[in-house]
Amino acid sequence: MYRVLQPRALAAISVVAVFVSACTGAQTSPSPTAVGPSPTNGAGATTVEVNLQEWAVVPASTSAAAGEVTFQVTNTGPEDVHEFVVLRTDLDPGALPVDETGAVTETGAGIEVIDEIEDIPVGETQELTVTLEAGKYVLLCNIYDETESEAHYTMGMRSPFDVSG
Repeated sequence: MYRVLQPRALAAISVVAVFVSACTGAQTSPSPTAVGPSPTNGAGATTVEVNLQEWAVVPASTSAAAGEVTFQVTNTGPEDVHEFVVLRTDLDPGALPVDETGAVTETGAGIEVIDEIEDIPVGETQELTVTLEAGKYVLLCNIYDETESEAHYTMGMRSPFDVSG
């Protein structure tokens, strides 16, 4: 979902992330290198690690077999909150329809939103499991930061992803 972050929301997210990190002693700088897809459950399911960073979406693999795919998504920052959106489309990943801010029009022609994870703080990892049919997909961050006037998609946060039958 196209999200606009307000300055107060950004400040609140930053404070919560710092507090949680301090209280848990968690590391907030995961490795910037991704590991390849790995089968899980022995049932043909696939796990793909994905790093979100300024300004790229870096999946360990840009393809998977049709079926259940779990994306393990880590925001490696270093500064911005990101989201992770899975779109099915035959359109070129760099030529998706955008609005006046540069954010992808997720209801645009030729685009099907499969699922997403919203507002992933820096240093946090979240999982998204989806069932994907054979076809072409785009993995992206579609946040528009009003304070910085930055559309993460147009800053380069997108990657093609192919699913084979």
